[in-house]
Amino acid sequence: MINRRRKKVASRISKALEMPEEVSSRAPKLTILKFEEVLIENYKGILEYQDFFVRIQTYIGIININGFKLSLEEMTVDDVIVKGKIESIDFESIVENEEG
Repeated sequence: MINRRRKKVASRISKALEMPEEVSSRAPKLTILKFEEVLIENYKGILEYQDFFVRIQTYIGIININGFKLSLEEMTVDDVIVKGKIESIDFESIVENEEG
């Protein structure tokens, strides 16, 4: 119940300050360039990495990237760039357990 109140207050503050949702909610933001590069902002960690498959944990689920000659480049605490020949991207969302 307290979490819901905090989320509502954070949402109201974000709207008042005109902040993008991904900044205040830690939702991932993907930027795709040509089928050769994906910038993922607000990620938690790398779950699996191979030259044909990358699994990235975010705060709301898992991002799976399939392709060829994939590499992780320019990793920071919040952002990661995946480069290579990207064939597909899919998502595994986390279902939140709502009580009440």
